[in-house]
Amino acid sequence: MRISFGCPVSGAWAEPSSVTRVATRAEQLGYHSLWSFQRLMVGTDQDLAPVYRSVLDPLLTLAYAAAHTATIRLGVAVINLPYVSPAYLAKQAGTLDVLSGGRADLGLGTGWSEVEFAATNSDPKPRGRRTEEYLSVLRTLWSGETASFDGEFYTVPPSVMAPAPVQPGGPPILLGGSADVALRRAGRLADGWVSSSRATAADIARGAQIVRQAAADAGRDPAAMRIVVRGVVQAGRRDEAMPLSGSWAQIRDGADRLAEAGVTELFYDLNWDPQVGSPDADPLAARDRAEEILAELAPKG
Repeated sequence: MRISFGCPVSGAWAEPSSVTRVATRAEQLGYHSLWSFQRLMVGTDQDLAPVYRSVLDPLLTLAYAAAHTATIRLGVAVINLPYVSPAYLAKQAGTLDVLSGGRADLGLGTGWSEVEFAATNSDPKPRGRRTEEYLSVLRTLWSGETASFDGEFYTVPPSVMAPAPVQPGGPPILLGGSADVALRRAGRLADGWVSSSRATAADIARGAQIVRQAAADAGRDPAAMRIVVRGVVQAGRRDEAMPLSGSWAQIRDGADRLAEAGVTELFYDLNWDPQVGSPDADPLAARDRAEEILAELAPKG
């Protein structure tokens, strides 16, 4: 199982120097990837966790991190696809791939915030057919050749999108979602699945099994499916409901259990730690806590 880290995008530590420090230090320590996430806004009547209240744009933040690194991969988990046309996202993600030298990973979801749906004049429904078309448009535009698409939701006149991504076929695509139909879709159509911050160890084990079975049923290699997990870390205080909580040894034991459940990549995401990812946290204390956890949980070997 590969060990990765959450990029500073939320709250007190989401500022330029922290992005630079975390990105460069994570690369030095041998982390595999940096992962960001998307949140556009919070409605005044929405009661959401601190992590969602102040969030940088995920792709712009990764592009900034790319300029300060050379080898660490750069992923977003996830972009909510109804908010933006596939042609526009194809250009953004393709550009990140070019500027990073082929290090981009793209996670996609269908969203859940009614405020954001209203603000972007978007509708996720029907989720399945919309997602399938969206993936087809991305891959068509990333071919580097003349592309066209005429679907139920999206239309692309004959055109060429250049430059093409560095990675052949474009950045790997992972799909989010927890419903069985979404898990099966990831196995059939995507390069893997990315779990949500709310997923339990049992949810993750079950999800990985469904994704891999769907891949096999579709004639794909189930072993090639990437199972990427956002690891919500609670360092210093043990909570049996949180496998990545407690002492460093307990957190590492929790990570080992996730590997046994079929996870291929775990990223420790401190954006979900209120002492780091809340906009009310002390910036210096948040930075110090993040750097300690980054060092203590670094990959070994």
